[in-house]
Amino acid sequence: MSEKDFDLICIGRSCVDLYSCEVGVPLERAMTFTKSVGGSPMNIAIGTSRLGLRVGAITGVGQEDNGRFLKWQMACEGVDVSHVKTDPKRLTAMVVLSIRGENDFPLIQYRENCADMGLRPEDIDPAYLARAKAVLVTGTHLSQEGVRSATLKILETAKQLGIKCIFDIDFRPNLWGLQGHDAGSSRWAEASEKVTSEYRRVLPYFDLIVGTEEEYFIASGKTEAMEALREVRSMTKALLVFKLGDKGCAALPDAIPDSFTDDVVYPGFPVNVFNSIGAGDGFMSGFLRGWLRDEDMATCCRFANAAGAFAVSRLGCSSAYPSWVELQYFIQHGSKEKWLLRDSTLEQIHWATNRRRSWHNLAVLAFDHRETFRQLAAATGKSDSDIAAFKKLIFEAAVESSASFKDDKDRMDIGVLLDDTFGRSLLFESNHHAFWVGRSIEKTGSNPLRFESKADLGMTLQTWPENHIVKCLFKPGVHDTPQMQQENERQLCRLFSAARGTGHELLLEVIIDGARDSAEQNEALLWWMRRCYELNIRPDYWKILPVTDQKIWTAIEKLIQDNDPYCCGVLFLGFNVAEQELIDKFSQIAPSKYALGFAVGRSIFMEAAQKWFADQISDEESVHFMRDCFLRLVHAWMGRAR
Repeated sequence: MSEKDFDLICIGRSCVDLYSCEVGVPLERAMTFTKSVGGSPMNIAIGTSRLGLRVGAITGVGQEDNGRFLKWQMACEGVDVSHVKTDPKRLTAMVVLSIRGENDFPLIQYRENCADMGLRPEDIDPAYLARAKAVLVTGTHLSQEGVRSATLKILETAKQLGIKCIFDIDFRPNLWGLQGHDAGSSRWAEASEKVTSEYRRVLPYFDLIVGTEEEYFIASGKTEAMEALREVRSMTKALLVFKLGDKGCAALPDAIPDSFTDDVVYPGFPVNVFNSIGAGDGFMSGFLRGWLRDEDMATCCRFANAAGAFAVSRLGCSSAYPSWVELQYFIQHGSKEKWLLRDSTLEQIHWATNRRRSWHNLAVLAFDHRETFRQLAAATGKSDSDIAAFKKLIFEAAVESSASFKDDKDRMDIGVLLDDTFGRSLLFESNHHAFWVGRSIEKTGSNPLRFESKADLGMTLQTWPENHIVKCLFKPGVHDTPQMQQENERQLCRLFSAARGTGHELLLEVIIDGARDSAEQNEALLWWMRRCYELNIRPDYWKILPVTDQKIWTAIEKLIQDNDPYCCGVLFLGFNVAEQELIDKFSQIAPSKYALGFAVGRSIFMEAAQKWFADQISDEESVHFMRDCFLRLVHAWMGRAR
């Protein structure tokens, strides 16, 4: 068989999950929520993509914001969404969930006439299915006639094409109308001949079937585990995987034994359960990573049980699932923590290997300056509104620079670095562009470090868009007292904790104040970078002066590699030096996976700003001047290794 485009296509239920951020209260009293992709097949699509499989999705979303969110988030996770149907007549499904107590996870399903249940046979493209090695369907889409017909078309087409078929039994009683809206978290209902008959109808199609005890009961119509498995075995030759919760799982490729003996049971990973919702989808993701790559049964089950352990250890479903790097680390090293959330190494790997976007060769136009512009305005009799107007011109220069790269082999990702004081409207506008967006948090020039925010940094960052990178300029002095150093360390820890707690990346800009020469500057820089790592502060980005001494750069690379190998990299700043001097410094920076790019401001905008504030240059001339300077730096950066 020729190589397929996809290892797997997941078909069926999709929704927006709104998880309560408050733990231990009834759902009716939950007030704050976090959003993620939900629905068993889409959870599995994300889970398997994170584990390195090539995955596509077939589902339905509404022609509204929730539908756009689902498609965007799945695409960010590497899932192909080209065959996700946008339905203008139906809304995207939604689920509201919470953690009320141990083994108590209430949820409400909003799925009446929802978009994914609008799939019909004519929405299924056999040519798309033919591009996959396997298809996965779940039980919910057998519950109504139209979508059931679409599911049957998928299964029949897959068998004709010789594609593996996978079934997650995924029984939800209230989605079959067997229980009311208040029973959203229920996984069990008394036997229903209607439900069982629909399951039995499709069982012969499958090569792999995965379910819990209750799900095998409903699929078979039997109420004892081995009897239920034998009944299912009588209808299919599929590999049957029986989930055993914290005990692991049983894998049954052939005849069903009298009991779960050691040769068919694969032990789980003992961890404390924080949230069991979505654990089965994490389990399935891990199993498929092995099964679709032809691993032996022990390996498939080890992947499945480990992925399931991660799923029960975190808030959320798809957002909780591990990356391939994370899963391998856990299997090889385990964890000393029964609460995996408390394992800082695992949490760091999870954070760093599941970023929504990776940036390469990043060119950032930095104009978050406040005091610089206040001084210019004061010297020329201008106002705060003039500062905001000129910052808009800088932003236009970034937009024009980005547009100029359409067919340019020297293309770089473009970013902007802004402030709330004079650039607030531009922070809103930046979301209309594919920009990296940094947003300053520090009080200008403060030492010890202080922030332009509420006393609680987390409360401030909760109001920031998720894509806004928290930028902090940190200016410690060479001769700071021990008390000053301790205060700076405390503030850095506060900042890092707040950024991670609210899901924001952090850029830490370090400029050493009072250094006599470059040697003292470099020594202090290395000390503070090392100290941050000792304090378990791992910035996603560092921003530093250009390093032209190869020994110092090698030391920085080693420091990052040893402490945070998944760091996004280092951005080099300009510090208001002349353009040619900066280009010369760029030429001395050796290629490196950590040399991400530059974030330069005054070297680009200062001359134009001085003339504009003095009424010596027009808006258009200012934009073109800054754009051309920015582009010259881009080409100098890209050409430095040639």
